[in-house]
Amino acid sequence: MASRVLRGEDLLAWRRRLLAEGGRRVDLDWLLDLGGGLRWRDLQKVQLDPGGVQVRLTCSLDALERLWWRHRHDQIPLQHLVGRCPWRQFELFVSPDALIPRQETEQLVDLAFALGAACEAEPASRLRMWADLGTGSGALALALAAHWPQWQGHAVDCSAAALALARRNLARWAPDADWNLHQGCWWDPLRPWWGHLNVVVCNPPYIPELVVDQLDPVVRDHEPRLALDGGSDGLQSCRTVVAGAAVALAPGGWLLLEHHHDQSDAVLSLMAKAGLIDARSEKDLQGIRRFAVARRAG
Repeated sequence: MASRVLRGEDLLAWRRRLLAEGGRRVDLDWLLDLGGGLRWRDLQKVQLDPGGVQVRLTCSLDALERLWWRHRHDQIPLQHLVGRCPWRQFELFVSPDALIPRQETEQLVDLAFALGAACEAEPASRLRMWADLGTGSGALALALAAHWPQWQGHAVDCSAAALALARRNLARWAPDADWNLHQGCWWDPLRPWWGHLNVVVCNPPYIPELVVDQLDPVVRDHEPRLALDGGSDGLQSCRTVVAGAAVALAPGGWLLLEHHHDQSDAVLSLMAKAGLIDARSEKDLQGIRRFAVARRAG
C-alpha cells in the first residue's frame, strides 16, 4: 500500500476538526496508529514541532475520516473497522465473530504463567497441557502457546467462526507451538485428555442478560451476545466450567476464571462446592476482584 506524506500542522488541523465534532481523543489517536500507521511516539513529535515534521501515513486522511465517521455514527468498534487489535505483544486479527480482547484479561495470562511455573520444573519427559475454554479470537490460547511452546495446548469454542479467527492468530504468532482447536461446549471436546490438564484458563460470558441489554451500543450491537450473556445471574457458564474441573484437571491442576466485578464470592463458593482447593480471588489493575483461581486436589 502506498504511503501518504503530509505536513504535521495539516495532520493536527485535521485532528482538531474531527475532535471538535465529537468523539474521544484516545480513540482517534488509536485509529491514527492502527489504521494510519502513525505510532503514538511519532504523534507526540508532531505535537511538539508541527511545522518542522512531515508525517507518513499508510492511508489517506479521507479514508481514516470515513472509518471515524462509521465509528461515531454507527457505533462500530474501531477494532472491527481496522480488523486488528493490539494485545500483549501481539497484534491480533479481530472480527464480529468473537469478543474483542480486553486489557484486563492480560492479567489472567500472568496468573497462569505463575501457577504453571511448577510444572516447568517437572521432568521434560512428562507431557504438560494447557487449555483455553471459550477461546474466541484465541488471545489467551496464543499467549499460552507462545510462552509454553513445548506444552500441548487445546483451545475450545462452540463457534466455528470464532475458531477460524483463533486459527489465524495462532498460525501467525505461534506457528511452531503444539496447539489444537476443538469445536464444542466447554470441557466436552477435551474428554480424551480429562485428568491431564495442568493449567486451564477461561473467560466465559458472565454479564447478566438484563445488563447486556444496557451495555453501550458499540459492545451490545457489534460483539457476539454469545460471548457476553451469562444468563439470568451471569453465572450460567461459570457453573458448567467449575463443575467439570474436578474431573478434567490433572491432579494439582489449576483453573483460572475471569468473572464480573461483583461475582467473586459466588464463583469462589462454586469452586469450593465442586471440591476444588486453594481457591482465592485475584484483583485486576483497578483493584477489583476480577479473577478466581483454584486447583484440583492431588
